[in-house]
Amino acid sequence: MHVIVQIPCLNEEDTLPATLRDIPRRIDGVDRVEVLVIDDGSTDRTAEVARAHGADHVISFTRNRGLGHAMRAGFDASLALGADIVVNTDGDNQYYGGDIPALVRPILERRADIVIGDRQPDTIAHFSPAKRRLQQLGSRVVSWLAGVHVPDVASGFRAYNRDAVLTLATHTGFDHTVEHTIQAGHNRLAVLSVPIRTNPKARESRLFGSIWEFVGRSGMISIRTWATYKALEIFSLFGAVSFGAGFLLGLRFLYFYFFTGESELHVQSVVLAAILLLAGFQMFLTGIVADLIATNRTLAEDALRRVREMELERSRARPAGE
Repeated sequence: MHVIVQIPCLNEEDTLPATLRDIPRRIDGVDRVEVLVIDDGSTDRTAEVARAHGADHVISFTRNRGLGHAMRAGFDASLALGADIVVNTDGDNQYYGGDIPALVRPILERRADIVIGDRQPDTIAHFSPAKRRLQQLGSRVVSWLAGVHVPDVASGFRAYNRDAVLTLATHTGFDHTVEHTIQAGHNRLAVLSVPIRTNPKARESRLFGSIWEFVGRSGMISIRTWATYKALEIFSLFGAVSFGAGFLLGLRFLYFYFFTGESELHVQSVVLAAILLLAGFQMFLTGIVADLIATNRTLAEDALRRVREMELERSRARPAGE
């Protein structure tokens, strides 16, 4: 069993040594633990520090591409290196590396495809009351969208088995946590959460400027990812509301036409009813088209997974030196 701990980094030369020092190199049930650092276009000595402090593999981008791209590069590299389990942690030493065995254990026991570290945000001293409440609300909403219970969706301390790494796709350059959670739920991957510890805050987040920016961008990612799988339901719901409103307005006009003789005073209702009925029908048709596109995307992702598996098998079968 081969575990690779990947660490996406951006200008982490000060905190990376402590992060690397905490990563256990021996885990029960695991034959080998390696560390992969993804240097996301750092302007400091992050890559050099990573090598000097024991990182087994380092990938360096020529410019900053974003956390999502770093995650995708880390997944691809980990698969190519033969990883059976990929653990993701942050380079700012936010997460306690000694809890990596706790993340890996449910996968080794075949109880989970993805294990998410629960920081228990209510207990984190440097989180403001507003941030704690937003974390709780966000986790509940995303859990509902995904159909799985994840108490700390924003946690980036996660372990993935090989099947999960091959299945999940990262389309955003911002943050992978929400996207992967919703994808995992709709792809019927087994997701578990385990309590983890955190280290004292070392610096402010570089991923977002404020909590409201994080909420806004994560919200958009949530809606977009969820809509990928539920396009027909969403458009059908709004179409039904529009069509229903138009139908009721039409009935209102007919009432005045047949029973009061005041139909000429309610021509506006007829016009609005026609617009709403057409809009509702159009939304339903749009939902069908969007659902077909989503189906094609699912087929494309499945084909991509099969191609990646074939490439990995071919690279393993290739003699050394070729």
